[in-house]
Amino acid sequence: MTTTTLAVLVPLLPFLGAVAGLLLGRTAPGFVRPLAVLPALAAAVLAVLVAVRQGGGTAIDAATRLTPTGSVPIDLALHIDAFAALVAILVGVVATCVQVYSTGYLRHDPRYPSYAALVSLFTSAMLLVVYSGDLMVLLVGWEIMGICSYFLVGHYWETPEARAASLKAFLVTKLGDVPFLIGLFALAADAGTFRITGVLGAVASGGLDHPTLVALLLLAGVAGKSAQFPLHTWLPDAMAGPTPVSALIHAATMVAAGIYFTARLLPVFAASAAALTVLAVMAALTMTGSALAALAQDDIKRVLAYSTIGQLGYMAGALAVGDRASAVFHLLTHGAFKALLFLAAGTVIHAAGTNSLTAMSRMSGLTRRVPDAYWTMSIGLLALAAIPPFAGFFSKEAVLVAAEHTATAQAGEATAAPAAAGWIVLVAGLLTALLTAAYATRLWLLAFRGRGAEAPDHGRQPVAMTTVLWVLAVPSLALGLAAPALGDWFGGHALTPTVTTAVLGTGLAVVGGAVTYAVWHTLVAKAAARPVRIAPHVAHPGAEAGQVEAEALDLPHPAPDHDPDPGRALLGPLHRPAAEGFRLDAAYRTLFVRPVLAAASLVRFLDREVVDTYVRGAGSGAKGLGRLVRRAQTGNVQTYLGALLAGSVVLAVVAVALANAAAGA
Repeated sequence: MTTTTLAVLVPLLPFLGAVAGLLLGRTAPGFVRPLAVLPALAAAVLAVLVAVRQGGGTAIDAATRLTPTGSVPIDLALHIDAFAALVAILVGVVATCVQVYSTGYLRHDPRYPSYAALVSLFTSAMLLVVYSGDLMVLLVGWEIMGICSYFLVGHYWETPEARAASLKAFLVTKLGDVPFLIGLFALAADAGTFRITGVLGAVASGGLDHPTLVALLLLAGVAGKSAQFPLHTWLPDAMAGPTPVSALIHAATMVAAGIYFTARLLPVFAASAAALTVLAVMAALTMTGSALAALAQDDIKRVLAYSTIGQLGYMAGALAVGDRASAVFHLLTHGAFKALLFLAAGTVIHAAGTNSLTAMSRMSGLTRRVPDAYWTMSIGLLALAAIPPFAGFFSKEAVLVAAEHTATAQAGEATAAPAAAGWIVLVAGLLTALLTAAYATRLWLLAFRGRGAEAPDHGRQPVAMTTVLWVLAVPSLALGLAAPALGDWFGGHALTPTVTTAVLGTGLAVVGGAVTYAVWHTLVAKAAARPVRIAPHVAHPGAEAGQVEAEALDLPHPAPDHDPDPGRALLGPLHRPAAEGFRLDAAYRTLFVRPVLAAASLVRFLDREVVDTYVRGAGSGAKGLGRLVRRAQTGNVQTYLGALLAGSVVLAVVAVALANAAAGA
């Protein structure tokens, strides 16, 4: 079987699994789980075979004319370079893990068949984006992911939070997709083709007439899809969906699509220094703002959601300094440990028997009850905090090294981006490393060392769920160590840390974690030592037998129902704005939602009171004229002849008068 045939089967198999799952979900429920897991597993295996045959060398290209358009044709094309081959493996592995995990997590959900089919369709759409060699075909996968996210985030549609979150995710991403579509057409108009190879060839030959405009329009779509400032607000709310869906969206699909698209077309963005600077500023604001917001969240999934936004900011920062190797490397490692973190969080939620009990400050006893989630989530958090030798350390250091190289480039040294972009990304990346370690430590302390009210124990977790956690723990720990062996896959680009960035990045991470732990320990000690006035039972004169009254005494504080929050102490006055996402949603409601609603109300008023008034008036006039005419129709012939004679006399008089007037003139 040729490599091209294998590559076609990679996105096709999950698509066929989705169709079969939808058709057989009700009539043959026993086939639902195999149809969910096996196509994803087969796609992952085939993606590995395609990567082996591609070997990190020359890209595999194949195309057939899909439709003639009369101007710019659309081709059903494949373009599989080393980056596409690696990302496809990530998508296939994570999707398989999510499908296996979901068989346990949603085993009693009556809507599991449609859920599994949508996850398969989601996977197929992302694989289409990864392998596509034509921008219009890529756009098809891009938009299918948008509609899949709408349905999956709204899976628990009975709750208002899920309904609102699904609608918000769809609308915010569409807000970015409109300029994105315009940018694709503008790019094709300049390059004369939708083929990615043709576009890159046009860029290399200087054939783009409007590189800055095209790049900025495309960045709008990237910001929406990959949850970058200012279109990132949909992602934390999307946590209302099932946790495996969150893992899939955050690790391998949807949000990864924008970063991957930018990496694939990086020469287009690099053709404009202004666009790279805008991307650097966007990445810096996204990194630091999301890290501060994560430090203030109490919901475990919202912490991880803001964490994803920040890590995508690192990838965008790497692209802003023109280094797609480090961006894609961080995309791969992040996909492994973020899928692990979300699925471990799902195990915690499943242990509590609810989708909503995720407040970290009220958790207790989880280390004993879900040891698999405890150990694997600890691995994932260490990778997230970029502690060596975990995977996140190597990929995050690769980003910082790229930023440092751009920022400190000597005069006359050729770099893909302005030095200002390098400094912006480097400073923001180091600050975010400090904050990331702080909120990762806070999450671990509150979730697994908390003393809150213990949730009900719903027994041992399904083997399918715990097995997947340990499978994902392996790349979260070891993928970074494989960086030297992946050099050929990244164009010979060295992904090894330098002493400067390693010391700065790791040192700041250690400081962030240590300070957070010290603050938490101090707060817990103070809470335990603080006296509280409680009321022992004391009889009072005149009381009947058994009646008591309270007498206040100072006694040690009892166990609280929630833990002291080190994030509140660390952020101080910033805590409330950070917990509310710096009120961006409120600002958008004021600047956009309310004016649109007011304009809609005005249009409705004009339609009802003005347009309808004229329409009703025209109808009423016709009805009135009809009444007059109807009254004239008496059926009496003498009346008709009399009216005819009177009319004739009137006309004759008028005619004579007009004739005399004309003669006198």
